[in-house]
Amino acid sequence: MAVLHRTPGSTTAAATEPDAGTAPGPALRRSAGLGLLLAAVATVVWSGSFVTSRGLHDSVPPVQAAFWRWIVALLAVAPFAVRATWRQRAVLREHLGFVALAALLGVTVYNTLVNQAGLDTPAGTMGMIMAASPVVMAVHERLGGRRLGARRVVGMLVACAGVLLLVSEGSLALGLSAGAFWMIAAALCFGSYSALLRRRPAGIGGPAFLFSTFVLGALMLAPVYGVSLAVQGGFEARPGTVGPLLYVGVFSSAVAFFAWNKAVSLIGAARAGVVYYLQPVCVALLSYAVLGEETGWLQALCAALILGGVVLGATAGPAGPRKAR
Repeated sequence: MAVLHRTPGSTTAAATEPDAGTAPGPALRRSAGLGLLLAAVATVVWSGSFVTSRGLHDSVPPVQAAFWRWIVALLAVAPFAVRATWRQRAVLREHLGFVALAALLGVTVYNTLVNQAGLDTPAGTMGMIMAASPVVMAVHERLGGRRLGARRVVGMLVACAGVLLLVSEGSLALGLSAGAFWMIAAALCFGSYSALLRRRPAGIGGPAFLFSTFVLGALMLAPVYGVSLAVQGGFEARPGTVGPLLYVGVFSSAVAFFAWNKAVSLIGAARAGVVYYLQPVCVALLSYAVLGEETGWLQALCAALILGGVVLGATAGPAGPRKAR
């Protein structure tokens, strides 16, 4: 039977998963199914953002692309979130440090690093490296006292092996570009952001949290955006630049972040992170459909490993919090 608990150091009340050996009830199964579906939706939508980031690399400076992404996202979320944000302003002020940290990791830094990596890194490689972020999520949850469960750990390792094999192209040597290192930093930021979501204060609703992080993230980017304008100049507003910015602003930001945040609140960062391993497969399919890149036997093998790990880890019954001795 599921019980309510509070994560140490958090004011968020969340339903814990059943202990090992206890059959989950219908409501818990529906909640887990919805969480997995939302995590998959966010993952698929985000896969397209790597293609757009790569496509803008020679027309929009990275910081400017990130800034306008969040301005578009703010406009998209505002009609649904302004009232809730105003009603919850006292709680937001009380937990301003938490909200600011989430904004810094998930909004200001993460997307800017992705855009920076896109200057010299193929979209497929970016997606593959980002698939390592669930490892960061799992580490955070383990440090927070949650047992991951043997089946989920095995699924994570199988999926991670597929990602490493794909990145190395079957070799033990990884020739990483500067952009790849930017992506590794982005993966660390996103994994930490996702783990932080589990500790969101109970008084802050999803729309208010999303809107607040978007506002703070854009404000933190504003000074750097000004420097970029002064040094690099602006960019030409045309369909080839405005279209991708609208996509990443509305879908990759407003829609995908809301879906991901909700998924993490339902099933936890570690379990949602296993679904995130689908991203390199989605990026590979998009690259084939949009760019005409062929997929060989190695890519097919890696896709099978990644998908197998996702299924194994996502269907595992959660182990729940670590028991005190």
